Amino acid sequence: MEGSFDCGAGVGGNGGPSDGKPPNPLAGAYGQCFEGSPRRATLVRHESLAKTRLMDVTIGVEKSIEGCETNFLPVVRSGAWADIGFRQTMEDAYVRCDNFIQDYENKNFGEGPSAFYGVFDGHGGKHAADFACINLPKFLLEDEDFPLEIERAVASAFLQTDTAFADACSINTSLASGTTALAALVVGRSLVVANAGDCRAVLCRRGKAVEMSHDHKPASSKERKRIESLGGYVYDGYLNGQLNVARAIGDWHMDGMKDRDGVGPLSAEPEVMKMRLTEEDEFLILGCDGIWDVFLSQNAVDFARRKLQEHNDPATCCKDLVNEALKRKSSDNLAAVLVCFQPKPPPTLTAPRPRVQRSISAEGLRELQSFLDRLAD
Repeated sequence: MEGSFDCGAGVGGNGGPSDGKPPNPLAGAYGQCFEGSPRRATLVRHESLAKTRLMDVTIGVEKSIEGCETNFLPVVRSGAWADIGFRQTMEDAYVRCDNFIQDYENKNFGEGPSAFYGVFDGHGGKHAADFACINLPKFLLEDEDFPLEIERAVASAFLQTDTAFADACSINTSLASGTTALAALVVGRSLVVANAGDCRAVLCRRGKAVEMSHDHKPASSKERKRIESLGGYVYDGYLNGQLNVARAIGDWHMDGMKDRDGVGPLSAEPEVMKMRLTEEDEFLILGCDGIWDVFLSQNAVDFARRKLQEHNDPATCCKDLVNEALKRKSSDNLAAVLVCFQPKPPPTLTAPRPRVQRSISAEGLRELQSFLDRLAD
């Protein structure tokens, strides 16, 4: 529903909301990381995001579709659903805000929507996921580069969240945990996706799946090279034999993963992708890895597309997606957010009829001519 703000995680077999909200960032050990109000605090640019390194964290994927209007403005509406699945504890969390800048700051930075969405897959406890869910949006808005330099600001917000969580853990060691993080912003005509870990964002462009993030697994060649260059190693697909993700927020309690400056084999620095939305773009799926363990990207897009054509309700579509993942025996917690860019359901696609070129051999032509000659006689 437009204008809604939702931050939480689901528990129980029916995917219902949790009884309590994620922890207040200003309460207890969380709040001791901040001085006064979290809004409009003065933040120092994280040193690993100096302007000369912007291309290290940003992957530009600006694309245009031939024949589409360049002045397209998305009509944003969204839904979310989460379920504990077959696990004993729930460590996934999500945030969903269709009017991000207005709801947080009561400001408008231009024409079109301003929306923020995120999914967080915790490990070793839920505290890091809850902390990131609450604080990452705040750090983003407090950044001096937002919204004019969104890619740099969102990348910095990931690292600021990681550093703040380290401070919280130093005050209260019971918070020790980690989380992958995936965030998507829709500002005007731009879609920006930042990912650290193995959650995944998939755009549906006229029925075709377009992956807007890369899974950061230790065994991937790019991540393995980065890990080994920073003194780490990959054993049996695990980072330093301990984690099955190569990027995450938190995990400060694990030896050999990060130093106090956040540099180490385990990185909280996200990869950022940016795309200009067109009228061909229908919706975006953000899901924790429990979804992608049993869905291929195109498979999930096809499934969600059919459900939207049935009821055109993004929240119900997320519930359908999560329930289908459970039927397919996903063994993890499950969380999904779906963002629609059109008010109407996806149109039915009809494949163009192929042009059939028919030919006849020389022998066939002779037989045809002979037949016509006999008819003439």
